[in-house]
Parts: sequence; structure tokens; C-alpha cells
Amino acid sequence: MTGVSLSTVPKTGLAGLKENWHSDLLSGFLVFLIALPLCLGISMASGFPPMAGIISAIIGGVLVSRINGSFVTINGPAAGLIVVVLGAVQELGKGDAMAGYRYALAAIVFASALQILMGVFKMGRLSSFFPASVVHGMLAAIGIIIMAKQINVVLGTSPEKGSSLFSTIAQIPHSIVNLNPEIAIIGVSGLIILVIWSMIKNPTLKMIPAPLIVVLVGMGLAQYFDLEHQHMYLFLPDATFLPHHEATVGPKFLVAISDNFMSSFYFPDFSKSLSLEFWEAVVSICLVGSLESLLSAMAVDKLDPYKRHSNLDRDITAVGAGNLIAGLIGGLPMIAEIVRSSANVNNGAKTGWANFFHGALLLLFVVLFPRLIHSIPLASLAALLVFTGFRLASPKEFAKVMGVGKEQLFMFVVTIIGVLATDLLIGVAIGIVTKFAIHMLRGVRLNNLFKIHYVIERPKEDTILVQIIGAAIFSNFMALKNALALLEKGKTVIFQLNNAYMLDHTVMESIHDFQHNYENEGGKCVFLGLETHDTYSRHPLAVRRMKPDNMSRRKSDHYGI
Repeated sequence: MTGVSLSTVPKTGLAGLKENWHSDLLSGFLVFLIALPLCLGISMASGFPPMAGIISAIIGGVLVSRINGSFVTINGPAAGLIVVVLGAVQELGKGDAMAGYRYALAAIVFASALQILMGVFKMGRLSSFFPASVVHGMLAAIGIIIMAKQINVVLGTSPEKGSSLFSTIAQIPHSIVNLNPEIAIIGVSGLIILVIWSMIKNPTLKMIPAPLIVVLVGMGLAQYFDLEHQHMYLFLPDATFLPHHEATVGPKFLVAISDNFMSSFYFPDFSKSLSLEFWEAVVSICLVGSLESLLSAMAVDKLDPYKRHSNLDRDITAVGAGNLIAGLIGGLPMIAEIVRSSANVNNGAKTGWANFFHGALLLLFVVLFPRLIHSIPLASLAALLVFTGFRLASPKEFAKVMGVGKEQLFMFVVTIIGVLATDLLIGVAIGIVTKFAIHMLRGVRLNNLFKIHYVIERPKEDTILVQIIGAAIFSNFMALKNALALLEKGKTVIFQLNNAYMLDHTVMESIHDFQHNYENEGGKCVFLGLETHDTYSRHPLAVRRMKPDNMSRRKSDHYGI
């Protein structure tokens, strides 16, 4: 390990609780403050009752934290699942929101069973099959959809019922002109706070969660505007230079929640489980939830100061078990959530008990203070979601993908357009087909699309030679990735690449992650033959293709090892 000695790595289980309860409790409390408004906002944006997101986070914290394979991840509902869950509610409910909700719960139960099977059969590495640019394109499209749908809530307006996504986007200028001024003040002030807070560098101020400030300011403005009582008002009635703007406010702009936590439980309706649209919802929820959870868990591992590595198969099994329970009692599906997990690490969490405390505090809060939740304006929660959506689809994301290569940006944009124009599954499929087409245009042979050729030898006791022959791309790398995971620790692993005529970005990223993890555990990685390749950009993990002169004389060469 680098940077941290083995003796300082926190214990797990009850010993870890005894050793680290103070730091984990503090971090769990701060994450709870972030999670509460996000759970409410994500739940309502998904077409579920407000409490559904909190039920999910409670299960994720109290149960999943005890059985998962990670250390500092936070489990709960995520913005990336809004689109698929809302789509299931609308498609299955056919206009009946409650019926759609209960049908969607049934889809979550089946999707959870699939997730459990994925973990049991050790399919956690399947995330490698999805090209990085396609996954990022999917998330960016989800961000655009979230912004399009939530901007109306921020402004206090409603799009026409039954509007398509593009119609909803087209109506945004009309919504801005006809906004509800008091609601817009609450929503826009929340967005301004989030933007300002993202620019603050002071670590002490950063300890105060921005979502908490947004909600507190929103609650104060809601009291000032008297949203508890239905009434009409004139905005700036004394202004002579503006036309009078008459609007209505009332409790419908606040979170509607029951005073009795036990009344928040609902049960799934399996009566549509034989229909095609039901199974489309099942596959969408399973695919997006599993992909996001696995990618988030791997990303959080890189943030962990103790360089611990999650057991991805155990993690997806635990998340599936949590989702199964959530689906049976009315909760949203959960994932290992990156934003809350990052805050957890930054706040000093040591073990999974921080996740447990965050869930336990949520349970305590909703049981004791449900009326406080009712005073939160919907516009404040929508501001959090619009900001989250923007981060998923910000210009920085486009620039980051462009930095890897122009073909990566092309796949990224194609996936975004595909998701927006069709649906999530078809959009991702379009992105993957585009990736295949690009590879074939660049010379990848048909027999290499799904089969990788490699040799692993041990020329010396402390040396492992990994020779890749032909093309290593996203769709064939799984076999080699599994083989690399089984290599003995603490050796020198030499990657011989002079016989690989194509290495795509997803493979380069996977090999880089392997190097990072292997060297943190005391091993060493060496790369030979990279000089025989051209790259498609200056990015260190860009696609590599063998130079024409090397291609003509490609041969096996063990460099005399």
C-alpha cells in the first residue's frame, strides 16, 4: 500500500464500530443532511410519493451497509434512476399515477432479483462491456431530461399534460415568461446558492452541506410567502413600469407527506408482469441501476484514503437485496451513490457504519419530525435536481470526452441523441452499435469483436507476462479482465502490447485501473510495445492503433524475458 500503513486500516464489523464510531457518526450525520432533501426530490421527480426515497435510503443505510462489499459508499436513490422509474410509472400506469407507482414497484422487485443473480454468478465485471463514452452519454442524456422536467417546478409552472420530452423543452421559454414569481424566487435562489457553494474553497464552510442551506432558505421564504395557505397575489402591484402579474400559491407547492410514517408503505401490483412494457421497465431499472452502482463503487474506491477495494459482486448482491425489500414496501431502487459517498469520504468516514448512521438518522427524523418535511418547498428540491442534472450534462463533460478523442465525443453525442429521441435502452444500444461500427471501420476483424487473444506466462518466479494479441476492445475484454483479477499479488506484471493492433479507450481505462489497484497492493506494472502504436488524441488513455509499418511485421516477441 502507498500512503497508509496496513496497521492503520480501520477494522470492520463491531470492532470497527467501537474503534471509529465518533468519526463515522459525524460523517453519517452530515450525509443525512445532504440525503434528506435529495431523497425527497428524487422520489417526487420519479413519480413516487415523497417518502419512497427516504424508505430506500433507510434500507440502504441500515440493512445494505451491513451486508455489502464496500467500505465508505452510501446507498440510496439517485438522480440517474429518475428517468427509468418515471418512465415505468407513466408507461405502466397509463395516466393513473397510483396504479403506475404500484406496477413500477413490481418491476423493481423483478429487477432486484436480477441484480441478486448478477452478484451470485459474479457478473459484477459486466460493467466493462459498456463503453465508457456510451455510459457517460447515457448519464448526460439523463441529466438533460431531469433539467427539462424540473425547470418547470423551479419556476412554479406546469407543462401541458402528455407533452413529449422535446415539447417540454420547447415550452421552457413560455414557462419563463409565465413563471409564478414567488415560487421562482424560491427555486432560483436555491440554484444561486448551489452555484456559489460550488465555488467556495474554504474547507470549514464546505462542511455545511449546500442542499441543507437551499432547503433552509426555501423554508424561510415559504413561510414569508405563506405557502401553507392557498391564496392569490399580485407580484409588484405598485410597479408602474411592469404589467400586474397575478399568481396563486398554496400547499400544493410544498412537500405533501403523512404524519404517520407507517402509512407510507405501499405494496407492488404484479398484474402486468406478463406484458412487454413491464419487462422493458425491469431491464431498464436493472441495467441503469447496476451500471451506476458498479461505476460509483469503483469511483469511490479511488477516493478511499485507505486504498481498500470493494467486492463488486457482493456489493451488487447487497444492493439487489435492499432493492427487493424497498420494492416490496414502496421504496425507490437504490444504488451506491457517488455524490453522497464523496461527501462521506471528505467528512472523515472510516467504515460502513457511517452509511448505517445516515440511514438510522433518516428513520429517526421521519418518525419524529414529519411536519417539518411538509414545510419544504418543492421548488427548493427541484433546484437541487436541476443542479444535479446540469452536472451530469455540463460543458465540462463534453470537453472531458472530447479530450479522449473525437470518436469518443461522437459516440457520446450519438448516445445522448438516441436516448432523448427514443428511450434509454434503445439509446444505449445505438451508442454500442456506433462503437462497433467505428471499430470495424478502423480494421477490427469480425473474429476479434467478441473474442480476445492473449497469453499469460510466468518466465520468472516474480514476473508475470501478459501478452495481448490482436484487438482488445470493450466487447471482448471481459475474459482478460477476469484473468487479471486472479493474478498473484506483489509480482511484476509486464504487459506486452507490440502484437495488439487495437486498444480501445475502455480497455485502456480498465488496464489503468488494474495498474492503480495492483501497485497499491505492493505489485508493479510495466508496459512494453506502446511505442509501436499511434494514438487518436493526447489523452494518456486514448484509443491506440498499431502504426502501419509495425502492422506489416507484427510478430511474437518476448523481449528476452
